[in-house]
Formats: sequence, C-alpha cells, structure tokens
Amino acid sequence: MRLTRKLVLAKAKASDLESVKKLNCCVNSISSLAPLAGCLSLCELYLRRNMIPSLSELSHLRPLTRLRVLWLAENPCCGSDYSQYRLTVLRCLPRLQKLDNQVVTEDEIALALMEGEEVTTPPGSVQNQLSTNGLPEAETENDLLNYNMEETNKIREELGMKPLSRDKFPSFSSPPTRETKLSMIKTHTLDAVLLLLKDLDEEELRIVQTATQNRLKTYTLDSEIQMGDGTMSSSITDG
Repeated sequence: MRLTRKLVLAKAKASDLESVKKLNCCVNSISSLAPLAGCLSLCELYLRRNMIPSLSELSHLRPLTRLRVLWLAENPCCGSDYSQYRLTVLRCLPRLQKLDNQVVTEDEIALALMEGEEVTTPPGSVQNQLSTNGLPEAETENDLLNYNMEETNKIREELGMKPLSRDKFPSFSSPPTRETKLSMIKTHTLDAVLLLLKDLDEEELRIVQTATQNRLKTYTLDSEIQMGDGTMSSSITDG
C-alpha cells in the first residue's frame, strides 16, 4: 500500500496534515515515509509490520520535532542486529521517548549519538533529484559558498566564538585534498551541533551534556594511556 496524503488524513481523521498528532499505520505494507514529512504536530507514530526497506526513510521524520513515540518493529529495515538498529534510529530521532514500546533513556540517547549509524536521505527523493534551489550547480556555487560562510559565522558570533576566515570554505569546484575534506567535515559537524543547540529545550540539552561528558572521558582516558606509555618508554631508555 502506498502511503498518501489522503490515506494519512483518513486514518488520523484529520482535515490537514499539520493537525495530525497520532497515526496508526500498522500492517499496511507501507514502504515510504515521505508523505509524513508534513505532519509537523505528530507525536505518536505506529508503523509495526510494514514493508519499510531502509532506515534512510527515517530522514523524512526529522522535521517532526514533536514526535515522541515510534513503533517501527517487524519491518525489513530493522535488520537482525536489534541493538545497532535501535542506536541508529535514536541517533536520527534523539527526541524519541519510546521506541518499539520500550522507554528510551538518556544514557541510550548519549550512546546513540556516538555509536549509531548516520541516516542518509533515500536515493531518488526530491532532495536528491534537484540541485540547490533547482538551479545548475555552476550558477549557484559562489552564492552557496557565501551563504555557508555567512550563516556559519553568524552562529559562531551568537555563541561568542571567533568567525572563520574564507579559506576555511574552499570553492566547491576546486578538487579538495584529503586534508581539506577532513577540515570541511569537522567544520560542518561543529556548525550543525552549534545550530542544533539553539533549538533544544532543557531536557534535550542535558542529553547532549551527558553525551559530551562521556566523549570527553574517552579522550581523557586515551591521553592518560599515551602519557603512561611515554613514561614507560622513557624509563626503559634511561635504564
């Protein structure tokens, strides 16, 4: 069964998508979640025993910031590794409070942000079919570069951070080196995190805090191990 706007409204008994708060579509052979992207008020979604092929379909649920309950079990996308499946879903949708009828804990969210797999947009979706603003890439390259730089530095300024220079935003047309790629990935990741912080409430910020503290503990442990190895090597050399 193809999930359509008409079907969603009929099942939810609603007049428009934005007013849909709870939706039960269990056992309907649904394979795509794209039509749900407009259900901005959706809080509970039940999709058990459908035909959703990949967790990439969850990318359509990212705009649903009020979604707290999701039942996705017994779909092909769940795979055989339940633990990894759960971490991946929670990394994509960290606001969930219950997944597959099981309560989500803060520690689980923190672990998911570190070990869950990244969910990408499904191939063939509208986002992938069109270039930026529907224009050829060459026509928008400089505009994209300037916009990216301005928006990034605006966020950094609001958070009391120093703005980045233009050389941190290499031209899209120039072949990037390995170092440039790594730099771009780190820059965009940090920008995404900083932008996300502005939209989180107190509970969600505490989840981020827990994940950050756990990550810092890992770095501290690695540093202590390296220092211990260095001291040991020095002792052996002196001896």
